Amino acid sequence: MKIGMIGLGAMGMPIAQNLVRADMEVSGYDTVLSQVEAFIQRGGRGCQTLSEAVRDADIILASLPNPGIVENVMTGAEGVLSSCRKGCCILDLSSVDPGTSRRIYETARAKGVYYADAPVSGGVHGAADGTLTIMFGGDSDTWQMVQPVLKIIGKKLVYVGDIGSGDAIKLVNNLLLGCNMAAIAEALTLGRQLGLSLETMEEIISSSSGNSYAFTAKMKPFLLPGQFEGGFATDLQYKDLMLALEAGRETMVPLPMTAVASQVFEASRSMGNGKKDMSSAILLWEKLNK
Repeated sequence: MKIGMIGLGAMGMPIAQNLVRADMEVSGYDTVLSQVEAFIQRGGRGCQTLSEAVRDADIILASLPNPGIVENVMTGAEGVLSSCRKGCCILDLSSVDPGTSRRIYETARAKGVYYADAPVSGGVHGAADGTLTIMFGGDSDTWQMVQPVLKIIGKKLVYVGDIGSGDAIKLVNNLLLGCNMAAIAEALTLGRQLGLSLETMEEIISSSSGNSYAFTAKMKPFLLPGQFEGGFATDLQYKDLMLALEAGRETMVPLPMTAVASQVFEASRSMGNGKKDMSSAILLWEKLNK
């Protein structure tokens, strides 16, 4: 099976590597040349152009930063849909809004190309280990077609529903993640001001009612050592919260907690934490409470 991989970043690279290890023929493309060269060194076929990566592919995967880039890469004048062959399948692993996926789906269907949204959860470690949770939105034929690929890159595969439904559940999930993290940063700062150590709070909260996935996932690798490199970037969490707020406006669902959390991450970004793990939001509160 021939695979085209669009986007060789923090998530796309390990996903592509796992496919190479599974003896798939993977052609990778990224706008950053050094990423393409790194993929070649890891056993993949590096491509200089988007067209080269997708024109012979049976299945095309995309792992891209935001909805605008996804739509441009897919439907632009020199995009995927102008280069791929009829009958192939495009699987978007990015986190975008449902409306974007529905628009691209209609364009793809008119060209005889299968299209589905399949955002992932599990972070860089899940991508490297092949243990991602994959939330699939699309028709059942496409779901069956991509099973061989999904089983290589993911551990929990969920058919959510029609096109856009995978994006929808990812928005809900990341809304909760962002609100949790904003609350954790605030709570830990209060604890410190009250004379508690991070170690004490980690010990008690991890086995108490205040625990959460975000608390467990972020304390030991980031908050306790006070280092915030790697992980899930603040920029990406902010993007996901803004997508949720836009979805709320479109459906007339008020999201006050999401709005407040988005402001926390926006302020953190303004401090220069955009590329750091989202848990670096605590640096904002530490600065304000000096």
